[in-house]
Amino acid sequence: MFPAASLLTTLLLALSIVATPVEVRSPHVTLPFAKRINTSGGAINLVEHDQLRATALKDRAAAIQSGKVDRRTASIAVTNEAVSYVAAVSVGSPATTYSLIVDTGSSNTWVGAETAYTATSTSHNTGQPVAVSYGSGSFSGEEWTDTVNLGSGLTITAQSIGVASTSTGFQGVDGILGIGPEDLTEGTLTNEQTTLIPTVTQNLYTQGIIAQTVVGVFFAPTTTETSTNGELTFGGVDTTKYTGTLTYVPLTTTYPASYYWGINESITYGTTTILASTAGIVDTGTTLILLASNAYTKYQTATGATLDRTTGLLRLTSTQYSALQNLNFNIGSVTYALTPNGQIWPRTLNTYIGGTSGYIYSIVNNLGSPSGEGLDFINGQSFLERFYSVFDTTNNRIGFATTGYTTATTN
Repeated sequence: MFPAASLLTTLLLALSIVATPVEVRSPHVTLPFAKRINTSGGAINLVEHDQLRATALKDRAAAIQSGKVDRRTASIAVTNEAVSYVAAVSVGSPATTYSLIVDTGSSNTWVGAETAYTATSTSHNTGQPVAVSYGSGSFSGEEWTDTVNLGSGLTITAQSIGVASTSTGFQGVDGILGIGPEDLTEGTLTNEQTTLIPTVTQNLYTQGIIAQTVVGVFFAPTTTETSTNGELTFGGVDTTKYTGTLTYVPLTTTYPASYYWGINESITYGTTTILASTAGIVDTGTTLILLASNAYTKYQTATGATLDRTTGLLRLTSTQYSALQNLNFNIGSVTYALTPNGQIWPRTLNTYIGGTSGYIYSIVNNLGSPSGEGLDFINGQSFLERFYSVFDTTNNRIGFATTGYTTATTN
């Protein structure tokens, strides 16, 4: 995730924070955001979307490591963004407001997928071509710098943004607010392949707006197509959004998860281990919880669920659901238990994914590759809707805590 030159500092910091229940206490400001289900192309295929994204994340890490960033704009399959968390972000003066996907798995911020970019007195065209590919689409255009407003007290000057001249896979939204590691911007400027672009979080810090490069993320489960049920907190944490102790673990050093917000964890279903301790990532851009194929098979066997060919999801009978046990994520010294209700798709939204009303679908699915590859799970939105998360660049760590929704039965 971080350049080799900073690894010593990173590791020294990490050694002091393993599973330490220490809160970040600093001035902070918040940005609300909303869950949005994109049905512009009809029923959405969650599995296809998430597996394509997982492949793209692995490929990008490999390209950065090899020094041969290959955006593969023309060669990857493209699906629309399926289930996204979207924030209203203003750019320019006078400002235009854009609906941007909040993404911890990428770091470029860009606009123009639908609402056109409008240059104002604060806009500056750097003349640099920029392009990024995602599992769910791509964009290409030019880099500009402009004033970006994320909410009250969150105004950044001269923020680098991509202005799309072409984009695919982003119907219903205007672009992305990238809050991933800065390394992921490497190679996105076509003519300056080794140049890194400061992210919005970094610029908030360097411009003195926040005290630490920390982002707290809160989601609440929702049973409607659109719902303002989330909040980003820049510069610290919102103690009103979680319960119990906020506990941190260091970022993983295992490749390729180390290029993202990666951690080490093991997973048990009830008392049965289905995934031994390994590296994976926490990702707001993935809807489901994806497990290495061998762990997914163990989960399916343990639950008795059958594959639903229409949705690609596992389907549970009412009897199987009643017998479902907790899915336990063992992270550091803490176990985060995903309850049976947390393991299923909201039944009121079944038709949006091509499912049948009244059926019970699991949100645990197949990563598409076996364990041992260095990115063996993705804790996506379905996990984050049950646990508060903190992405702490200052101390190279991620924190988790339970919330009032951890044991909710809304699904």
